[in-house]
Amino acid sequence: MKVTLHPGAEQDIREAAAFYEREGSAVLAARFVAEFKRLSSLLVEHPEIGSPRTRDRRGFAMSIFPYTVIYRAGADEIRVLVVKHDSKRPGYGRTRV
Repeated sequence: MKVTLHPGAEQDIREAAAFYEREGSAVLAARFVAEFKRLSSLLVEHPEIGSPRTRDRRGFAMSIFPYTVIYRAGADEIRVLVVKHDSKRPGYGRTRV
């Protein structure tokens, strides 16, 4: 099984890392990216671990940062659709497929 990222999710990660680098440090930004990679590996091992959001989407909260990863689990792929800060509006990224 592999993890693929929607282009919007890639942008979400870049923006979050840039924020943490700007407001914190390069180390904090790298820690955010490392936490996302750790979570991605966890999703590959346990695709059903996230809470159901809709019929085909699940969400899983990052443990260190206030972000939730929204994804679809397929037979051989985890498709990350959204990496959203928990303060963003509930419908953020809903149209991503």
